Amino acid sequence: MTSLLVTDTGTLTGRSLRHILRSPDTIVTTAVTPIALMLLFVYVLGGAIDTGGGGAYVDYLLPGILLITIASGIAYTAYRLFLDLQSGITERFQSMPIARSSVLWAHVLTSLVANLVSVAIVVLVALAMGFRTGASVGAWLAVVGILALFTLALTWLAVIAGLSAKTVDGASAFSYPLIFLPFISSAFVPTATMPGPVAWFAEHQPVTSVVNTIRAFFAEEPVGDEIWVALAWLVGLLVLAYVLAVSSYHRRTRG
Repeated sequence: MTSLLVTDTGTLTGRSLRHILRSPDTIVTTAVTPIALMLLFVYVLGGAIDTGGGGAYVDYLLPGILLITIASGIAYTAYRLFLDLQSGITERFQSMPIARSSVLWAHVLTSLVANLVSVAIVVLVALAMGFRTGASVGAWLAVVGILALFTLALTWLAVIAGLSAKTVDGASAFSYPLIFLPFISSAFVPTATMPGPVAWFAEHQPVTSVVNTIRAFFAEEPVGDEIWVALAWLVGLLVLAYVLAVSSYHRRTRG
């Protein structure tokens, strides 16, 4: 059963990735908004923002921009899943002797690949803008792992949205709050500069711990307890979203 799931997931993932290769503007579009924000904050607003670290603002900003890149990209998962359901493709797959969950895993893995490519594009632009890090290979792998976990958690949320939406706009609109969540975190400014209630929310929401962890890896600083807080948030969200997504999928395909 496991080998069947792996084989079927690989086949369907290849199908989804071929669709993206035929329409690479999906990845480019995903990267445009984060890059525009990075340009705006670094070259227009960055001179007025004091992060207290003394380094280049792009170094401080990049971790949050990477999360916004992923939050922008996962909307396409909900969109593609919704279209598959509406076009009858999903029902056709269900009539074939394949593992049922492979349909969802194909969308999830496609999202993971596409978003990591978008993240790589954003990092290259950041390097051109002056981003520098002495992070070791191990630190880079840790950052990639955290970003992959973040992508998987949000993508399973996107699956729920794609299964539940009534319209194409509704399928992708759910990602908007996720895109704006980094603005109320330590992604752009230290939380200590925020008013009391806002600072409390910013310090206790998951984006801040993820941003702080990635920033510490890039800066070659001790990550402390932040990494455990970040992992607890991400793993907890991933498990919850996965369970709800699979449950919703079974209900939808049975109906």
